[in-house]
Amino acid sequence: MNTDEAQATPGAHAFTPEARDAVYHAIFSRRDVRGQFLPTPVPDEVLSRILTAAHHAPSVGFMQPWNFLVVRAQDAKRRVHDAFARAHAEAADMFQDEKRAMYQRLKLEGILEAPVGICITCDRERTGPVVLGRTHMKTMDLYSSVCAVQNLWLAARAEGLGVGWVSIFHQADLQQALAIPRNITPIAYLCVGYVSHFHDRPELETAGWLPRLPMEELVYFEQWGRRDDRQPLVEHLRRDQAAAQRSRRAGAV
Repeated sequence: MNTDEAQATPGAHAFTPEARDAVYHAIFSRRDVRGQFLPTPVPDEVLSRILTAAHHAPSVGFMQPWNFLVVRAQDAKRRVHDAFARAHAEAADMFQDEKRAMYQRLKLEGILEAPVGICITCDRERTGPVVLGRTHMKTMDLYSSVCAVQNLWLAARAEGLGVGWVSIFHQADLQQALAIPRNITPIAYLCVGYVSHFHDRPELETAGWLPRLPMEELVYFEQWGRRDDRQPLVEHLRRDQAAAQRSRRAGAV
């Protein structure tokens, strides 16, 4: 097939159906893991693959602002856990009544249990003050680093690894725990390891913290707030959300 034919053929560059389904399966069966970590070490060759996947995320101006701080030592994990515990106690007081009680019952991290911690950071000064694509939206480098998080998370799921994103920290406390310079922004502290199982649904959804929102309520047409249930896309969204639910149930192992 020549270039002109490929451009004229829808799906000419698509994956095979099996490869495509594997990508969607990773997306729909990915979970934020807190309490199912096994002590099994993560082999370096597996860790290398998921870190390489993270490094191939898109980044504004190709600045690649991330670093990956690998945490395996128990003393380092304890420092991170101490930082979490301080913020966790403060956060409980921010919720009211039933929400506070539910918050205190939730398992929100696996810092000490996970064999590996990975802190993904953003160096906002890596390529100088003017970055192609960040000239007017100054936060694009932060968003780029979040793309690295997602790449790692999906690659980890394909490898059978669980990942838990811990975000209940004071930034300065996490920087101090891991000796991160003040000019480097921590983006995510990830708990990584093999797990006993993946839940069918996100734990916060199962616990009743919040429901998953219907896709058709989140898609607007032509301008903010304009919904149109007559659009054929809306019916496709409903069907695909149902298919995603079936896929995630199939992925709970």
